[in-house]
Amino acid sequence: METSDKLRLGVNIDHVATVRNARGSAYPDPIRAAKLAESAGADGITAHLREDRRHIRDGDIDGLMATLTTPLNFEMAATHEMQAIALKHRPHAVCLVPEKREERTTEGGLDVAGDESRLGAFIAPLIEAGCRVSLFIGHEPAQIHAAARIEAAVVELHTGAYCDHHYEGNYAARDAELAALKEGARLAHSLGLEVHAGHGLTFETVAPIAAMPEVMELNIGHFLMAESLFIGMEAAIRQMRALMDEARA
Repeated sequence: METSDKLRLGVNIDHVATVRNARGSAYPDPIRAAKLAESAGADGITAHLREDRRHIRDGDIDGLMATLTTPLNFEMAATHEMQAIALKHRPHAVCLVPEKREERTTEGGLDVAGDESRLGAFIAPLIEAGCRVSLFIGHEPAQIHAAARIEAAVVELHTGAYCDHHYEGNYAARDAELAALKEGARLAHSLGLEVHAGHGLTFETVAPIAAMPEVMELNIGHFLMAESLFIGMEAAIRQMRALMDEARA
């Protein structure tokens, strides 16, 4: 598999829905946010339909599928309910993530190595339906090898610990995590997996991840939605895009 100088940006619009749901209103509209993200330079839109529907709802997925001109990356837990929804819509990409009801956000990567047989059977109908299956995992070699064995097309490496260490001021741990992510990206690429990355990335932390030649796509949401409160969504996305391109160059 080849690397690419063009690094794609997937914009996650989940937390537009979080704000909407806080008041139980019809606004702000995640579909409007997705369209604005597209016009600002997003290469795709990511939306996570959680089992508890805490932010994105079923109708949002219907609207995104009907409206988007860029690919939808449909994040979901590996449950029969979510599989049925994905097979109904057949989005461009399906990203399987671990999910716990009590967590604020996704806390770690999927344990593919520990659930290899079930996950292999779970993704087979999605692949047959034409979806590109991505697995949100940590950088551990065992997880990467397992992802390759069950014939996922993509792994998305969890960058949350790297970002957390940066903002905690624990730079030794941050640099160790970054080194492990680089090794994971190289391994995944060598096994024929397309490499994506995401979780917690900001203007301050994106460059070292964007500079990895094996990484083809970054998925960024919470920070961009938060920064949009201060500078606007279009400006936030364009600045992130510029930082990614500068790091890649």
